[in-house]
Amino acid sequence: MEEFSLFVGLSRPTVSKFFNDPSSLKETTRRRIEAALATSGFNRNLLAANLGRGRSSIVGVIVPDPADPFYAALTRRVRGIALEAGFEAFVLSSDGDPAKEVQAVRTLSSMNVAGAVVAPLGRARDGSSDALERLETDIPLVYVDSAPTHPAAFVGTDNRRSFDRIVGYLCASGAPPAFLGMPAVNANAADRARAYDAAMAGRHLPPRHLALPEDGDWDFERFGHEAMRMAIEAGEAEGRTILCANDRLAFGALAAAWQAGLRVGRGAGCDLRIAGHDDHPLSRYTCPPLTTVAQDFDEIGRRAVGILLRRMSEGAPVDPAGDVALLGAEVVERGSA
Repeated sequence: MEEFSLFVGLSRPTVSKFFNDPSSLKETTRRRIEAALATSGFNRNLLAANLGRGRSSIVGVIVPDPADPFYAALTRRVRGIALEAGFEAFVLSSDGDPAKEVQAVRTLSSMNVAGAVVAPLGRARDGSSDALERLETDIPLVYVDSAPTHPAAFVGTDNRRSFDRIVGYLCASGAPPAFLGMPAVNANAADRARAYDAAMAGRHLPPRHLALPEDGDWDFERFGHEAMRMAIEAGEAEGRTILCANDRLAFGALAAAWQAGLRVGRGAGCDLRIAGHDDHPLSRYTCPPLTTVAQDFDEIGRRAVGILLRRMSEGAPVDPAGDVALLGAEVVERGSA
């Protein structure tokens, strides 16, 4: 800090104000420091800064799969909003492994982060849920995507509403859907299956679940391909409508149908219909383009960071009314169903 203060020609307290709260300085001073940062190559040590003051400038983010476009987009949104508020986002991945999720929690704890946004696995038997609940006692924490089993700040899609909409659309436009579920990698697997059952029951229709492979992980495309192959071999696909718990499962199901010589779509001469959930960025480019339900992951990220920033600034406990947001979703009609 002393070397950089000499380089920029300002006092150390002024430079320190910039790093702690840029808005506290005049715009001309801020621009002068920003220009000096660009030319000097100076980088602040965030971990050291956190040790030297009471309030951390880092928020943590834990996601199961950073390569998944949903989590990638969510992370970009969280990082962008956090940066605008003067925080750096430190992103960790659990890789779908409860043990790695526990390690990620320990890492955030050791970094003295100010708060965290977490897409949890929700598998208490592996100890990861316990680790996250302990973290909640130390810092503000907001869950996204997969709801925890205990009262906590959460932002995600209302699966009940979204599945009711897609089931309603599929029933109105053709055969009632059978359900191709997710492997039990997080709480969404059971939640979406229950949402499908409720949507069918609301229409006085019996729910029908396709048989699933015994082994399942985050390779949803492989899992969906295998489940559809099993359904085709058992004679449970032709003339049917298949609703997949997420779009990545549907990608695998579409490939299995194509390999079996079955035509997917809603027009004359089609053998079956396939629909998904999430509106994955690639869903519009499948063959045929995938009918699905659009999650607003941009809004999920915005709401989650908004709740986190408020709780960090106010030190407030979880508000069951204001800190839980279940967002709606819209059916996106395409050629597959």
